Amino acid sequence: MQVIGLDAIASLSPAGDSRAGEVLRLRREINRMQRRRSEHALLPLDPAFAALLPEEGLQTGTSYTVSPSPSLVLALLSAASQKGLWCAVVGMPTLGVEAAAAFGIDLARLILVPTPGDRWLAATSALAEVVPLIVVAPGARARDADVARLSARLRDRGCTLLVTESPVTERWPQSEGTIRLHDPHWHGLGAGWGLLSDCTVTVTAQTRHSPRPSSVRVQLPGGHGAVEAIGVELAALPARPAESVASRESAPPELLRWAEAG
Repeated sequence: MQVIGLDAIASLSPAGDSRAGEVLRLRREINRMQRRRSEHALLPLDPAFAALLPEEGLQTGTSYTVSPSPSLVLALLSAASQKGLWCAVVGMPTLGVEAAAAFGIDLARLILVPTPGDRWLAATSALAEVVPLIVVAPGARARDADVARLSARLRDRGCTLLVTESPVTERWPQSEGTIRLHDPHWHGLGAGWGLLSDCTVTVTAQTRHSPRPSSVRVQLPGGHGAVEAIGVELAALPARPAESVASRESAPPELLRWAEAG
């Protein structure tokens, strides 16, 4: 198990160490950044996601079920990280550090536990003591009693947990809501040529307090690697003067068709 953060990449898994020993060392490591309980009711989201949730942010002390997309995970972490908050990701070994930096995430305040094995729940519980925003990809279905204990710790510490769903784990029990990515459409490729430039997706959220789904269409990733809102493509045109309207009426039909096409 490896932790990335604290201004460096530190290996926490010498050969032969037990999983229990790794969790104990993880606890000692994160104690160096001990924090008090969060006084904020919400964690910020990127402005592109502002319309997703009624409060325009993630509630602290609770959990959300999210799609297992690395881009979505990084986009959900980015705003909180840019505000100076610590973030952690557990059980996602393919998550790229360069991609995280492209989303504006502060790598000095990012903890990665790529391969926790069957200790993923213990690692998540330890991190919840001191890290305000955590993403975890569960390695197996958690027992109800373990979920209840972790949920109590989230409430006590004011920690927000994002749990990626899979065919094995499905929706996380006691989840405040879901945030899912769907309908991806990549741009940049032609008929056998070109490079992928960006991807347009739909992100949909649904919560207990707002059961009606809300969706936004964004570029994820956008041309610069981060999430980008899709702006209005066509602006309103100014009104034409009366003489222009009169001249249009006398113009040939072919010219009018070209003018309407822009």
